[in-house]
Amino acid sequence: MKLATTLEAILYIKAQPLSLEELADTAGQPRHLVADALLELMDDYAHRDSALEVVETPAGFSLQLRESFQALVTNLIPTELSIGAQRTLAAIALKSPILQTELIELRGSGAYQHIQDLLAQGFIKRRRQQEGRSYWLEVSAKFHQYFEFDAEDLGLSPNLPETP
Repeated sequence: MKLATTLEAILYIKAQPLSLEELADTAGQPRHLVADALLELMDDYAHRDSALEVVETPAGFSLQLRESFQALVTNLIPTELSIGAQRTLAAIALKSPILQTELIELRGSGAYQHIQDLLAQGFIKRRRQQEGRSYWLEVSAKFHQYFEFDAEDLGLSPNLPETP
């Protein structure tokens, strides 16, 4: 696997700007190789017809939506949700129902705050696992209403698993 592809995955999963050092540590590669791979990745995105771009910000390197698509974001996604919360919500929607522990493994510890935000805004619901200490998470009726689709349209389970 190319290092540039690995960096792309890291930037996507983390959903926040990362310094060169953080990227090198996460990828387990020397800083100079990561710098070269980042340039390759940035060049690749600059020359493709894509909604995404890799940019360097004062906070670090970021995979983000191009500015020309911001109006679409405003129309489709509630502005009160951070990019990380949006990605956490997408993971919950695609894997619904999902154990909170599995979601944290998938999205990282920042997902704890995303879960709280999504619960507060009514986009997800949770229920304590019968045997265990985690919670089952799934999208709520508000999610389906807001995004105007049925769970069955995506082949998703519409309900949490039944407990004995």
